[in-house]
Amino acid sequence: MTRDEQPLTGNVTAGVVRVGDTVRRPVGPWTDSVDALLRHLHEVGFPGAPRPLGRDAAGRQVLEYVPGETGPPEGTYAPAELASIGALLADLHRATADFVPPAPAVWNRVIPPDGEELVCHHDAAPWNLVRSPRGWVLIDWDSAGPGTRLWELAYAAQSMAGMGPDRPARESAERLRIFVDGYGLSGADRPALAGMLGRRARAMYDLLCRGAREGRQPWARIHTEDGAYWRATAEHLDAHVRLWTSALE
Repeated sequence: MTRDEQPLTGNVTAGVVRVGDTVRRPVGPWTDSVDALLRHLHEVGFPGAPRPLGRDAAGRQVLEYVPGETGPPEGTYAPAELASIGALLADLHRATADFVPPAPAVWNRVIPPDGEELVCHHDAAPWNLVRSPRGWVLIDWDSAGPGTRLWELAYAAQSMAGMGPDRPARESAERLRIFVDGYGLSGADRPALAGMLGRRARAMYDLLCRGAREGRQPWARIHTEDGAYWRATAEHLDAHVRLWTSALE
């Protein structure tokens, strides 16, 4: 690391640093596909993603540095913020609906998607959401790839609305409704989302368990830190499907 490089704080991917107004990330087989996606988002006017800026002399991915803070400062998003985050995801999905990946496209499929409707972020959560001067911006696109709107929404709703077992279920149901209304989800997709919440959280828990068994980082570390949370959250979400469904009717 040179004198100009500043390590980023928080739960950051190893090797990611800030250099001036840019972020430098180690590249993977999927980086060219991610760059193509980010270029598309910039070209269609979607402001909620950093601009790709090519490679540096060390071969690292160079991205626009987006100033701001990640996560809700008070530990939870206000209702109006939840609605606006839901709207951000709707804008993202509209922006990626006509994206044509380069051939051959390579993606970092950390958790297998439940379909390939369009390209999604796949880790839209408070730790990857920056409250910036230009509005909400999603960062860390390394897990982007084909998926479905509902699979992405199930993960984002649970994490953004804080639908864990430590929050009263009825409060979580109301926060879920606000988030989903902000997205504009309609029709049969609403009860389908209610039933998918627990399955998506369990997919995360399964990923951490595999990482722990195989010694793969950062999943083994996250399993030690948060594995019990994801297991309890999946069980909690499955136990209250009727409540989630009622809230979204």
